[in-house]
Amino acid sequence: MPLYEHVMIARQDLSNAQAEGLIDHFSTVLADNGGKVVEHEYWGVKTMAYKINKNRKGHYAFLKSDAPAAAVQEMERLMRLHDDVMRVLTIKVEKHAEGPSVQMQKRDERERGDRGDRGDRGDRPEGERGERRERSFGGDRRR
Repeated sequence: MPLYEHVMIARQDLSNAQAEGLIDHFSTVLADNGGKVVEHEYWGVKTMAYKINKNRKGHYAFLKSDAPAAAVQEMERLMRLHDDVMRVLTIKVEKHAEGPSVQMQKRDERERGDRGDRGDRGDRPEGERGERRERSFGGDRRR
């Protein structure tokens, strides 16, 4: 059977349990039509780039499925009819990536406080900041 990945955005005023209940509901829709959800992730409430139906935020969910095309079409049809679901994206993939998605990896890094972009700051003596370039703000102003 073909492999698919789905991302769903639900309304922000749902509780976490209700949003995860939507994942279970649509998983059973796939199962009833001959498919199965291989893995699912609840990404939580995230801020969107623009408003959708007067909502700035939404509950994001990610599903990996192994299902026939008819089952996926039925699930998408029901998602689009559901009042709590704002957006759906389905992509057909050759194979599912192993391990957690990139979104879950980012969440793990934030929870641990791991900041890979700062580098090692322990090699400089305290108070020493390094050389700074002189900046020009136009005209003859000096700092």
